[in-house]
Amino acid sequence: MSFNKPGENIISRYRGRFAPSPTGPLHFGSLVAAVGSFLEARSRGGEWLVRMEDLDLPRTVPGAADDILRTLDAFGLYWDGEVMVQSTRNEAYRAALDEMEKLGAVYPCACTRKEIADSAISGIDGPVYPGICRAGLPEGRAPRAMRVYTDPGSPFRFDDALQGRVSQNLETEVGDFVVRRADGLFAYQLAVVVDDAEQAITHVVRGADLLDSTPRQIYLQQLLSLPTPAYLHLPVAVNERGEKLGKQTLAPAVSRVNPVTQLCEALAFLNQAPPEELKDADLDAFWKWAIAHWRVDRLPAVRSRPLSRVKALG
Repeated sequence: MSFNKPGENIISRYRGRFAPSPTGPLHFGSLVAAVGSFLEARSRGGEWLVRMEDLDLPRTVPGAADDILRTLDAFGLYWDGEVMVQSTRNEAYRAALDEMEKLGAVYPCACTRKEIADSAISGIDGPVYPGICRAGLPEGRAPRAMRVYTDPGSPFRFDDALQGRVSQNLETEVGDFVVRRADGLFAYQLAVVVDDAEQAITHVVRGADLLDSTPRQIYLQQLLSLPTPAYLHLPVAVNERGEKLGKQTLAPAVSRVNPVTQLCEALAFLNQAPPEELKDADLDAFWKWAIAHWRVDRLPAVRSRPLSRVKALG
């Protein structure tokens, strides 16, 4: 399964999705991901679904999910079907974990974060788990988290439609990763795999901050005999210090007052070259132009892009 180039036949059943975490209002970085995934789906005559990834309840802000949906609606980013909400799907995640237990693919872990940090080497996503509990729990220790065994050997590879070939050795660069946390919550890596399969997602268009997570997700898909979508990871908007826009960097919320201007800025960030006059169009005219002129081959093939270097209009 691959992303079509301009002029190629549209695949018969494209299903994309936008999956924000309701930890605050929609900011420009999230708007870029929403616009990119929406345009890729609509330009292929496909469906575009929305999923609220509120699995990490301690980080979820009350009212943020509704605020995000109102913003999407105000920007003309209309979704298909019902909004999936992760916090209502624990039974589905538990069933997937049970299946992995039957396969002997997971094991309990008693280690604390401090123990892991003290003994592990640094990997692409924090400390690499040193395998302390891989052969069984140490005597007198109670299980906390559940980890999945990673296979030793050659690097795990996949082709991203924008970022190219990605190669990662899960054992040495990530280690046996958590699928159920010590606080009892299911891990993002497991939930997103189960949810993409449940929603029959064929293509995932999202920010490149999740590129390094994709090998873990494909690995879980293979373990659970689930289909693997095609992936395209868009550049992430960063500030002058190279920090991803988000709650931690105090990124301002997008305003619902003048959506077309901000949508034009998102198109410019994605190198889609919106004309100057488009900023004066209404929403319907904007989306008609944007869908008709969407080009994957114009996207900047970088993991991040500073906002300060991008003009509002191309």
